[in-house]
Amino acid sequence: MSYQFKNITVLVVESTRAMFDLTRSVLQDFGVNQVYSAYGADEGFETFCRVNPDLVIIDWLEDPANGLELTRRIRTDPKSPNPFMPIVMMTGYSQKKRVLQARDSGITEFIVKPFTAKALYQKIEQLVERPRHFVSSENYFGPDRRRKREGEYKGPDRRSDEQPQVKSAASTVSLTTAVAKAKEIKARHEKENPGKKDEW
Repeated sequence: MSYQFKNITVLVVESTRAMFDLTRSVLQDFGVNQVYSAYGADEGFETFCRVNPDLVIIDWLEDPANGLELTRRIRTDPKSPNPFMPIVMMTGYSQKKRVLQARDSGITEFIVKPFTAKALYQKIEQLVERPRHFVSSENYFGPDRRRKREGEYKGPDRRSDEQPQVKSAASTVSLTTAVAKAKEIKARHEKENPGKKDEW
């Protein structure tokens, strides 16, 4: 199933113009018309607050204010317009330590450079098909880091009742995510074209 993304807005936070141009070109091939750029964590957060996009793609960037810090600001800063924002981190660092650091900062998906258009599309598709619940705890706010939720365990070795609170992004924020917009577009298309077998 393929989706139309012509009505969504994407913010790409990169370290170089060349990588931004490449990512923008791939997104435009997907049908995305509105792609904003930022170069660095501070500019990225300012642009995020101003544009309030539907999806953010972040490079690892450089210290001291790197992509991890930007992700945490999007998730926890009081100025953030949408802490539930889908965030895809694209980086040349593929070591397990880096992946875990990115996960623990609150990213939604992770993709390694150099990337293919297919790989990026699949990550965005995952945001649509399998939106993640959000977890709020003392030390973390972001997508549930467990990929599978097997239901609540009631056995004798169950951890204490002081468990992180699980929130549903879709029920907490309005239709401002790429997930919701893609589904809204699809539903409108099907309503306007009943019985038409278009590819989605």
